[in-house]
Amino acid sequence: TSILKKAKRTRRGNVQFDQVTGFTSVPSRGGCTLGMVQRHSAQRRYTLAEFAVAQRHLRREKIKNRLREEKLEALKLKLTKNGTQESEEADKLTIDDIPEDEIDLSGVNVDDGSFLHPYPSKRRYAILKAAGVKKIDKDEKRQLHELRASREDCGCDCQGFCEPESCSCSLAGIKCQ
Repeated sequence: TSILKKAKRTRRGNVQFDQVTGFTSVPSRGGCTLGMVQRHSAQRRYTLAEFAVAQRHLRREKIKNRLREEKLEALKLKLTKNGTQESEEADKLTIDDIPEDEIDLSGVNVDDGSFLHPYPSKRRYAILKAAGVKKIDKDEKRQLHELRASREDCGCDCQGFCEPESCSCSLAGIKCQ
């Protein structure tokens, strides 16, 4: 079903989150959504606290692997004298040759997710093709464009003070934005 045509839920007053099972990402620029398949071979349900711990652990492992890769490249450059001579030893080195205990994460903020970068459109399409998606819905492009536009165009046109009878926020039952 369309991501723009989902049924509206009745309002209960307060919003509460207690479980995390997965998500779909809407790219901020171009491209198609990446999400989860309809049926899963495995599923894990997290509380918000468990999910935060799992995400922190995942970020820590990604940072550690990136630092190991950087250390491997530096070692290869040293063995090849900055790439000026060949080294059989350098050619045989892999990331497994860099011990984990040599990686210092003390100066790294694991809570800062700044190392995550959005996938470009071509990479998103490649991921979907590799996952077995044969045809990407062309209508999704239009829907995502509308969704992105609605995210940018939020609030009302009130200038200085709110006019409740013409304020789109007030008419929608929310505080003037």
